[in-house]
Formats: sequence, structure tokens, C-alpha cells
Amino acid sequence: MDVYEAVTSRRAVRAFTDRPVPREALERVLSAASRAPSGSNIQPWHIYVVTGAPLAELKKRAGERLATGDSFDVPEYEMYPAALKSPYRERRSAFGEQRYGALGIAREDLEARQRAAAANWDCFGAPAALFCYIDRDMGRPQWSDAGMYLQTVMLLLRAEGLHSCPQMAWAKYHRTVAEVLSPPDELILFCGMSIGFEDVTAGEVRTGRAPLEETVTFVDGL
Repeated sequence: MDVYEAVTSRRAVRAFTDRPVPREALERVLSAASRAPSGSNIQPWHIYVVTGAPLAELKKRAGERLATGDSFDVPEYEMYPAALKSPYRERRSAFGEQRYGALGIAREDLEARQRAAAANWDCFGAPAALFCYIDRDMGRPQWSDAGMYLQTVMLLLRAEGLHSCPQMAWAKYHRTVAEVLSPPDELILFCGMSIGFEDVTAGEVRTGRAPLEETVTFVDGL
């Protein structure tokens, strides 16, 4: 698989089979992903890969919290600006309409939307998950470095025939994740990532992207 194919075939998959992910494939991906760029090569990411019984336990605990209506943990970072301005507000809204519309869920059906969102904490059925932590002392550039690392991981997973779904949703249950993974106190959970083989029978709809002229400006004197 060439780079262009990896980029264009990568998407946030929200339906996985229970087929195990080979440990050797994950090791190849994460070894190669260590070449991702970071300012002054400080490599600010701290990665936990979870499978088997520990992942089952994590899913169970998150599911129990969800079932009892336990409130989300106090946020440790702001996922989106409080007042998301145009055009980002419209793009986010369009994503919601497309995602839930594909599931046959009406905009006003908040209960059904919540049930669909709950699949986040089952990793959409995936048998493997990655959790990305970053040191609390790191600044915005280092968070950007972590994003480049995660993108590298997702593209390499495609080369292995695997799919993924990056999930900030796991940060809403960061205390539960910490109970299972026991990270040092100085680390903050950025996101999780579900990893596995896509369930192609789910018939997921791929979301679109803004046209090039909306996001790119060429300054070339032409």
C-alpha cells in the first residue's frame, strides 16, 4: 500500500470485528511510528496498548459508569472552544447530521444519539486499543507533535490491513482509564484509539472534507 492509498483509505471506523490484532503487527507499527516528527526530537507521547482481559475490564468499568448515569470526569483539557465559530461550527454540525443520519437517527432523538455515542466506550467492538498520554508540563507545540505521531500510527495501521478510530471520548472517563492503566500522575490522557479489522457488513458512510479552496491558499505569484 503506497502513502496516498493509506491516507485516502484511512478513516474513523466505528464498527470492528472481534478478530484478534496480531501483536507483531502492533509492534511493527509502533516501532516505525517512533520516526514521527517532534520539536527537538523530544517525543512527548506516552503510549499504552491494551488488549485481552485488561481491555475487557476497561470496557466493563466504562459501561457500568454509563449504565448508572455517572457523570463524566472533570475535563483536563478543552476539547473544543466554548463558542465554535464559522466555518468550524457548520462542519461539526454537518458531521453529526451525516453520522447519525446514516444510522437512521433523527436530530431530535437525543436518546438514540446517546446510545450511539456509548459505543465509544466499547471501542466499537475493537479487540485492541491505544491510549495516548502527554506530560502535563507540555505546551501546544508538543500536543501538535502527539497529533503527528497518532496520524503516523493510523497510516501504518492501514499498511497492515487494520483500521482505527481516534477517540477523545475516552478523556471523559480518564479516571476509569487510569484505574486500569495506572499511569504516572504527571501524565494527562489525550485520547484513546480503537484498533482492529473493520466490520464491512456495518455499511458505514464516509464523511466528506472541505474543498481545497476553503483550507489552502497558494501564494505563487500566478
